[in-house]
Amino acid sequence: MSERANASVIPFKVGDEPEEESLSQYPSEQQVQNPAERLHLAEAVRMAEAIVFASAEPVSEKQLAARLPDGINVALAMAELRQIYARRGVNLVRVGDAWAFRTAGDLAFLMSRDTVQQRRLSRAALEVLAIIAYHQPVTRAEIEDIRGVETSKGTLDTLLETEWVRMRGRRKTPGRPVTYGTTDTFLDHFALEEIRDLPGMEELKGAGLLSGRMPSNFSIPQPPADPDALTDDEDALTDIDLEELGLLTPRVTED
Repeated sequence: MSERANASVIPFKVGDEPEEESLSQYPSEQQVQNPAERLHLAEAVRMAEAIVFASAEPVSEKQLAARLPDGINVALAMAELRQIYARRGVNLVRVGDAWAFRTAGDLAFLMSRDTVQQRRLSRAALEVLAIIAYHQPVTRAEIEDIRGVETSKGTLDTLLETEWVRMRGRRKTPGRPVTYGTTDTFLDHFALEEIRDLPGMEELKGAGLLSGRMPSNFSIPQPPADPDALTDDEDALTDIDLEELGLLTPRVTED
């Protein structure tokens, strides 16, 4: 869809800008002692830069490994490239297991005149998005149980259209309800490297999004380390499921 939801109204886009990740934890080209290896790595860094720059979407490390020369340490090459761009107007950022160039956070104000008119999400959509982000994988019935009210199909459809939410599987329970989770597009839009970078309870309280007098047993769940992996109580979506959900054109059978 051409319209994107307004990030400023999402309840977990809070607080100050995240602290810049220390680059010292990454290996660098200087740690490669062999001159031939350093030259080989430097060329791989240039190639990776071109691949990511030319891509309209974040590029996964698997895709990079398939296109870079054999034997290249992709993590090392991307750490070097990230360090090169650390102080520039454009930064190399990780999005899940992928990489993309993004405008430096402190220069975002320069882009304000070029932004597209954005459509605000409804309060219901914001609540559902937050529940999915923190509780994934979660079914529609579980969302309604947490919210205490019925969730309309239109609300979920809106979140699916933004490509921040996806159908990820089916729960292994009677009726096999669909489970929902977030996407890499969600991570990219909210500048999260991984889903566990979502703010915790103290951060939400500090931003005024949670009351300071919460029940003693109130807690915020920790999102899964690997949101793409199916849990033990989920089945993967099959072609038949996708057809049933309207995500795949039914196959025409010949008489």
